[in-house]
Amino acid sequence: MILIADSGATKTTWCLLGGPRKKIIQTQGISPYFLNTQQITELLKKELLPGVKEAVISDVFYYGTGCSNAANINLVKAALKKAIPSAKKITVQHDLMAAARALCGSSKGVACILGTGSNSCVFNGKKIIKNNPAPGFILGDEGSGAYLGKKVVQHFIYKTFDDELMHKFKLKFNSDYTQILHHVYKEPLPNRYLASFTTFLSENRG
Repeated sequence: MILIADSGATKTTWCLLGGPRKKIIQTQGISPYFLNTQQITELLKKELLPGVKEAVISDVFYYGTGCSNAANINLVKAALKKAIPSAKKITVQHDLMAAARALCGSSKGVACILGTGSNSCVFNGKKIIKNNPAPGFILGDEGSGAYLGKKVVQHFIYKTFDDELMHKFKLKFNSDYTQILHHVYKEPLPNRYLASFTTFLSENRG
């Protein structure tokens, strides 16, 4: 059977093919910038394997955030090998390639990702031929959930919001300046935490 994964920073969607019907499983997101091989392996064993325990998986095609350099690709591939030892072939590529193939097929085009992070590329029908660097939520990711969530938090911290929005923010998140700093600078996955504030932005558009 074949297992295909589309992984962002917040969630991963897995599709199992080869049986009488395809099966979709969701786990939390996997970023090699925030998780090491052991952590990813444990995540897969806990959240993915119970959903595919009767399947004999021969091929894994994994498209994930952060998988644009050899070190991160090898890190994720090692975790997949440990979690799915039956797989004879494991292919790990950047999630932008998944977006390009899903959107463009074998045609030329521009593909973009807009989730917890953001990215874009020019695709020639076979490979990505142009892609600006994606330096992550601290230095880039303009338009992404983490970027927009950061703007919301800044408006709260700097008291840019009017009194009504300040009150709404406090009611919704029950958080203060100290707690926000702790989550961003002390807790794991700060990009995912910041992206959670986009709901407030959506609810108070305009």
